[in-house]
Amino acid sequence: MKRLFSTLVIATIMVFGGLNVNATNSVNALPDNIVNFVQDEEAAPAQEEESVGFHQELKRRFIEGGPGFMGIVLLCLILGLAIAIERIIFLNLSTTNTKKLAQDVEDALHSGGIEAAKEVCRNTKGPVASIYYQGLDRADESTEAAEKAVVAYGGVQMGQLEKNVSWVSLFIALAPMLGFMGTVIGMIQAFDRIEAAGDMQPSLVAGGIKVALLTTVFGLIVAIILQIFYNYIIAKIDSIVNDMEDASITLIDLLVDYKNKRRV
Repeated sequence: MKRLFSTLVIATIMVFGGLNVNATNSVNALPDNIVNFVQDEEAAPAQEEESVGFHQELKRRFIEGGPGFMGIVLLCLILGLAIAIERIIFLNLSTTNTKKLAQDVEDALHSGGIEAAKEVCRNTKGPVASIYYQGLDRADESTEAAEKAVVAYGGVQMGQLEKNVSWVSLFIALAPMLGFMGTVIGMIQAFDRIEAAGDMQPSLVAGGIKVALLTTVFGLIVAIILQIFYNYIIAKIDSIVNDMEDASITLIDLLVDYKNKRRV
């Protein structure tokens, strides 16, 4: 094997013996250069792909869609999210442990009377505690008066819970409509270019159709995002309203029981 290898080496030297040393070095270095070049060419798209992140791609698509309608759609998203986040924070702060509150009010009624129960409601946040306070405030008059006060103030608290929620539903409906309007305008611009050129070229139509599709996509994305927040807000409001109704019934029962024990 060693003899065969030596023979091949000698034959190679004899064949390329006429070449100078620089040429030989260049030939010997060529495979490494080719490998490095191929690796660089393969790595370039990957590096370019990594450098273009999601935010850059989103920004590029936003600019391509046109600042007019895309800006209005973005404004709908910002305003809708601002109202939705404010409502979510408000509703979470308005959530009360109604069972614990009812137990505390009952204990305060039996130990210190109406004023002690009202003090418990003053120290508790949320619409349920406010309804309890209004009912207890009318407890000295009659049970019917307390019930009317609870029902009336419950309506007021429900209005506070639903405040500004209609604006979120407006933005949900407005965002896709603006996107569709951008679609129609983009198609009109494409046909105007075709009419002006007098020829049906793909390059003339592509720009208008691209703008049309981008505005539609962004409008639908905004509507989907706001719809998720809106459904959560509605579910949270329904949960608090149910707690308010249950608490109203419990309060009336507590007042009736308290007055019956005082008569005895």
